[in-house]
Amino acid sequence: MHHPKPRHTRRHFSAQLLGLLSLCTLGLPHLAQAQEQPAALAPAPTAAPARLLIVGDSISAEYGLARGQGWVALLEQRLQTQGLPVTVVNASLSGETTSGARARLPALLKAHQPRYVVIELGGNDALRGLPLPHTRDNLRAMIDAAHAASARTLLLGIQVPPNYGAQYSRDFAAVFTQAAEQSGAALVPFMLEAISAPDDVQTYFQPDRIHPNAAAQPLILDTVWPAVRALLTAPQSQPAQNHQSK
Repeated sequence: MHHPKPRHTRRHFSAQLLGLLSLCTLGLPHLAQAQEQPAALAPAPTAAPARLLIVGDSISAEYGLARGQGWVALLEQRLQTQGLPVTVVNASLSGETTSGARARLPALLKAHQPRYVVIELGGNDALRGLPLPHTRDNLRAMIDAAHAASARTLLLGIQVPPNYGAQYSRDFAAVFTQAAEQSGAALVPFMLEAISAPDDVQTYFQPDRIHPNAAAQPLILDTVWPAVRALLTAPQSQPAQNHQSK
């Protein structure tokens, strides 16, 4: 015999259903809010410092100095002090000529991919009596190679002692001006200008009277620093070759 279900059972079921729907409805705003919140952003990777490649001879290779006394090492310290994110790669060799550095440069550019290149060469060419056009052409080729690798370039000029003769001294100094102008590099005409007075030989040079001593290194850095800083801080849209330091 069939017995009808009590009405209170249906009312109880309906109340449970309404309660469940209410809970679901109340939870929807919280669920939507959770979905709208963006995911936590991962920290941006830190950009690697730009590299400054220095290709020079004994003047930049700390010849006769304790390690860390040379102007290049002092440059590294100044960059850190001033908060400039640049890593210095010193590829200088004592006795280096423009020919030797020109041969080494492609591998250095490939290995280090520098954003900036400083060239300090030519003195050993003069000591060996190499033709001045030979020196100028090598410097130009190095500047062109650096520019082809998208590196800004600074050329550091030097001068020969007076015993080479006035005409040769003028012609030698002109090599750096010509190379910089023809290739579009920034230029410091004479990096040893601060220690070039006749009385400076005893104070700022080693006994060979060719290589600067430790006391000279801060003065060398002060001479080249304005051009180096301009090289590093110029806007990327501004070609480095538009700047020439005097």
